[in-house]
Amino acid sequence: MTEFTVLDLKRMLETSAGDAGVDWTDVTTLGTSFEEIGYDSIALLELSALVQREYGIRIPDDTLAELPTPGTVIEYLNRRAAEV
Repeated sequence: MTEFTVLDLKRMLETSAGDAGVDWTDVTTLGTSFEEIGYDSIALLELSALVQREYGIRIPDDTLAELPTPGTVIEYLNRRAAEV
């Protein structure tokens, strides 16, 4: 897998949970909680399922709960991809 980017995350969130009107070009978005930008825990579970289908990377539910921002999800996925 090539590096997982903010554009990948944007596409996957919009596919799985719809467009929340997030300004993904604003660098502060990466450090803002998913809840604050309009994505709830169900959206994150749907994101997790889509990541597993497309990239073969499983995000355990307890780990997902520890990834509160887009930036932490991107870092986690890139770290996991490097392990494979």
